Amino acid sequence: MRKRLTLFAISLLILFVSCKEEQKNTKNAVSVEKPNIVIIYADDLGYGELGAYGATELKTPNLDKLANGGMRFTNGYATSATCTPSRYALLTGLYPWRNESAKILPGTAPLIIDVAQPTIPKMLKKQGYHTGIVGKWHLGLGNGNVNWNQRIAPGPNEVGFDYSHILAATQDRVPTVYIEDGHVVNLDPNDPIEVNYKENFEGEPTGLENPELLKMKWHHGHNNSIVNGIPRIGFMKGGKAAKWVDEDMADYFLADAQNYVKQHKNEPFFLYYALQQPHVPRTPHARFVGTSGMGPRGDVIVEADWVIGEFIETLESEGLLENTLIVFSSDNGPVVNDGYYDDSEEKLGNHKPAGALRGGKYSLFEAGTRVPFFTYWKGKINPGVSDEMVSQIDLFASLAALTGSDESTIDSQELLDLFLGKTVAGRKEMVIEATSRTAFRKGDWAMIPPYKGPAINNQVNIELANDSEYQLYNLKDDIEQQHNVAKTNPDKLKELIAAYEAIRGTETFEVQQLELK
Repeated sequence: MRKRLTLFAISLLILFVSCKEEQKNTKNAVSVEKPNIVIIYADDLGYGELGAYGATELKTPNLDKLANGGMRFTNGYATSATCTPSRYALLTGLYPWRNESAKILPGTAPLIIDVAQPTIPKMLKKQGYHTGIVGKWHLGLGNGNVNWNQRIAPGPNEVGFDYSHILAATQDRVPTVYIEDGHVVNLDPNDPIEVNYKENFEGEPTGLENPELLKMKWHHGHNNSIVNGIPRIGFMKGGKAAKWVDEDMADYFLADAQNYVKQHKNEPFFLYYALQQPHVPRTPHARFVGTSGMGPRGDVIVEADWVIGEFIETLESEGLLENTLIVFSSDNGPVVNDGYYDDSEEKLGNHKPAGALRGGKYSLFEAGTRVPFFTYWKGKINPGVSDEMVSQIDLFASLAALTGSDESTIDSQELLDLFLGKTVAGRKEMVIEATSRTAFRKGDWAMIPPYKGPAINNQVNIELANDSEYQLYNLKDDIEQQHNVAKTNPDKLKELIAAYEAIRGTETFEVQQLELK
């Protein structure tokens, strides 16, 4: 009997150890199976720029393949009609108007994401992900007094990115250098960088005073320091060896994004791949010059499509495509002439960057914030089209759900099933923003409060949606927003104002009304 009991105890011990080992292996398997996540973010790409969204004049085969092979949203939104606010919202899951600093920033602005606040990369790091950003940043760096010749912090690395390789702001702003993990790339310590957004450095040429040095002429607002024959916003001195070559930027960041994937293919990774196209200055590589027939703006969109095709090919060749969720969108709607004479208007032809939508970048009309937006996951997301409303702020809560995190924010809505192609409901309502002005979407309706100011930005020829009266549009019947039905639908207008104020508050709204009077 004693022998039998001993054998029974040993058997139980073996069974217990085996179960523990099985649990351990299962836990490890789940960890390994966590999908890689890639967010590809275009810059100033409009709703009507891709073939998958109705473009007929531009050829975007690689993006179309992804869009048509995944879940394509017809009501996908950036939070804002300008870049910095949208990027802030994307990474934090918060409406940008909650942060008064979330406006278009100069290249010397301090970091506007608090290092203590939650972000997508921080959340994913906790779930075992390696996190990286490659490309455009434009969310500020440092604490407001950056020394570009030392390590620059805080920045992307301090808000959750293990790896960062960025341009500080935009391609048309100084400093025109790449920054890797806080250090300016190729900086010669004997040629230090100085940056000033108020006054020029003695003896430095500018676009305003030295037009003979330009290979691209400025139209408005871009007449300060000249780099590579292109006048910029802001003044810069020094850093000659570190300055980028604009025409090589797409290739430069592509190579880094590919290297990131190869280096981290054996662990779950999150890559925020922020393209610079088609933001100004539009500087396609010589391989793409003339390929669109629309001048540099069209050419850089063709270039961006090629870049994404090459990146996807890398994922596939490394055996990662079937375990990678890809999200593609744009930071705001389109603008054609945005500061340089680049034939963007003259060669536009029949192409409609905003598609059937009204407005564009800077605008509260639909084209300001409704943008291309699709998810792709080979073998996991069935091809489809959704008319449900989604916002980029919803990625925070949705990616948290995907990876097993319980984190969220007050504005981010968990829409994981929808992003994964299941037929479930999307957002019911949403605040949109454009240059410190906000408006509201609810169901099929769009409401724009009264605002002072010009109706059109004459520099870029875009309607801003400013009006002395309320605007109300039924987007189901009037996608082009040609018929303001506020006066004939007073109950619906009242309903939307109440819902808007419940989110946005009344103080700012009342101030706007008082100013109009």
